[in-house]
Amino acid sequence: PGWLLSPAGRPYLDSIFHKNQRRVFGLLERPVLAPNLAVPTVTYKLFVSGKSGIGKTALVATLAGSTVSPLHHETLGIEVTTVYWPAKPRASARPVIFQLDFWD
Repeated sequence: PGWLLSPAGRPYLDSIFHKNQRRVFGLLERPVLAPNLAVPTVTYKLFVSGKSGIGKTALVATLAGSTVSPLHHETLGIEVTTVYWPAKPRASARPVIFQLDFWD
């Protein structure tokens, strides 16, 4: 469970943070790792659905490390937010980077 904070996991965590803030990656950007640390990226598309005003957009913004607006406003259409998260599955000796595409 503490792999991300271990010396082996620290470079992967550093690739998604900048100055203790989660980096916001653009559409064509990805976390950059040294060639000897290259790992596969596993992509998931997560559709967030629910009633109006219950906090779907705030949840996605919190997970992405963005600021949450204190004022309520309707999400027009669909907003796609991409979050990268490194992990080391227990059944594998090699880490992976999850690319989570939140569709809100």
